[in-house]
Amino acid sequence: MIKTITKEMAEARLSNVPEEKRFWVSDGRYLSNLEELKSALEGMTDEVFSTHSNANKSDFAVWVDEVIGDDKLARDLKKSSTRVLAAKNVASRIKFLKSKTNKC
Repeated sequence: MIKTITKEMAEARLSNVPEEKRFWVSDGRYLSNLEELKSALEGMTDEVFSTHSNANKSDFAVWVDEVIGDDKLARDLKKSSTRVLAAKNVASRIKFLKSKTNKC
């Protein structure tokens, strides 16, 4: 089932999460929104990426699904085998969400 993303839904997905729901990256960073996730993925080492995303776990996907509330991006992140691909998926989703908010 395809869900229509409203302006309000897009704005919520692009905004900061509450402090207690931030994503802790194993290199010591905390992430509060999708833009920070994109930047972190672009700059982290492959080793840090594989700590959070491997055959046994999908930390980024779980956070995006359960905290951000974006099941489509979560599915894409689960399928992202590299941090470069994960960063591209997040960037693409941000662009789409921004198009829904008229803040391109």
